[in-house]
Amino acid sequence: QGAASPKEFYAKNSRWTEGLISASKAVGWGATVMVDAADLVVQGKGTFEELMVCSREIAASTAQLVAASKVKADKDSANLCKLQQASRGVNQATAGVVASTKAGKSQVEEKDSMDFSSMTLTQIKRQEMDSQVRVLELENQLQKERQKLGELRKKHYELAGVAEGWEEDGEWIP
Repeated sequence: QGAASPKEFYAKNSRWTEGLISASKAVGWGATVMVDAADLVVQGKGTFEELMVCSREIAASTAQLVAASKVKADKDSANLCKLQQASRGVNQATAGVVASTKAGKSQVEEKDSMDFSSMTLTQIKRQEMDSQVRVLELENQLQKERQKLGELRKKHYELAGVAEGWEEDGEWIP
C-alpha cells in the first residue's frame, strides 16, 4: 500500500476492495446456507446434493478471496501465505464434506433399496414402466434446470459486470 493510509488505500482501490468484500461475504453466506442445509438433511427434509453444492461454493468463494488478495499483496506477505494455507484447508475440508456426504447418501440409499422377491411378473413389469416414465421426467427436468442455471450464471455475470463499471457492450465506464 506504500505511504498511503489504509483508508486512502481502500478509497483509491474501491473496485478491488468491493471484490474482496464480495468474496468474503460469499464465503460467509455459503457457510450459513450449508449449516441450514445440514440441519435439513439431519431432519430428513433436505438433500445431500445441497450440502455438496454449498461446500463447493464455499471453496470457490475462498479461491476468489485468495485471488483478489494476491492482486494487491506483496508476494512475500506472511498474511497472504496464511490465507493461502487457510484456503488449502478449506479445499481439504470441502473434499471431506463431499466424501462424507456421498458416503452418507449411499448408506441411506442402501437402506431404501427395494425387495423384489415377493413381486409377481406383472408387478415387476409395472414397476419397470413406472421407472422408465420417471427417468424420462427427470431427464426433462434436468435439461430445463441446466438451461435455468446457464441463464442464472449469465445474468449474474452481467449484473456483476455492471456493478464493476462495465456496460452491457463490454466497455468499461471510468
